Amino acid sequence: MIQCKDCELYQSNPDSKGTFMCNPFTNIKEPECIAKWQLIRLDMLLASYQGMLKWYGKMAPLQDKIIQFMQREINELDESDNWKLDDEEPEEEEGI
Repeated sequence: MIQCKDCELYQSNPDSKGTFMCNPFTNIKEPECIAKWQLIRLDMLLASYQGMLKWYGKMAPLQDKIIQFMQREINELDESDNWKLDDEEPEEEEGI
């Protein structure tokens, strides 16, 4: 198995990160390259998921404030509509 750094489809960048020019659908050198490609994609997927969790963490306080505001508004609407409801229960007649 050849290492990616020794493959002609790998380009080294000055910032010590490599660029993969291989495409699993057209120009894979070895069967192990597909497994490596899958690991690279899983790593990218994990990084995007962690970014999404970080963003959700930033949005959580704002969501809590919005929910509290909406609950207050709903409670105020319910309280203002109380006059429409007949809260008095009819008393049962005794001695029938």
